Amino acid sequence: MSVEEFRAADKLPLTVVVDNVRSLNNIGSIFRTCDGFGVEKIVLCGISATPPSPEIHKTALGAEESMAWEYAPTTIEAVRRLKSEGVAVCCLEQVMDSVALQDYAPEPGRRYALVVGNEVDGVSQEVVDACDACLEIPQRGTKHSLNVAVSAGIAIWHFFGHLADFR
Repeated sequence: MSVEEFRAADKLPLTVVVDNVRSLNNIGSIFRTCDGFGVEKIVLCGISATPPSPEIHKTALGAEESMAWEYAPTTIEAVRRLKSEGVAVCCLEQVMDSVALQDYAPEPGRRYALVVGNEVDGVSQEVVDACDACLEIPQRGTKHSLNVAVSAGIAIWHFFGHLADFR
């Protein structure tokens, strides 16, 4: 599929909001994953770098050209705008009362946003408090977190499984 065909194609009703992610390689990986699953849009927030960038391109492999994206100075601003548009906003964060990802069932016909956070600090508390749901990827082992690009990929796949039209 060409970039033009991709842009014209139906999209997964999901926006990925990137909350102050430092690594340009992680940002590039998120672009590539979003392209792969036909995500509607990416919103890069705060310190998150934006294309064009050789470091983003290194892992995005051109997805920064195909994906619709925008920049917001703060994540809370982006979340409030999305909510005002009727988008259900979920954050991917380990917090009290978070829902295990496999137990969350996005409803077809609704639009969603998925907020993924900083590699060290995660999603900011202000943003967590503003979200409609907090989702967590259950894990075992000595580490209690995954790389942000890996986590985003797992969660995007979950939304894709519930919302994509496979016909």
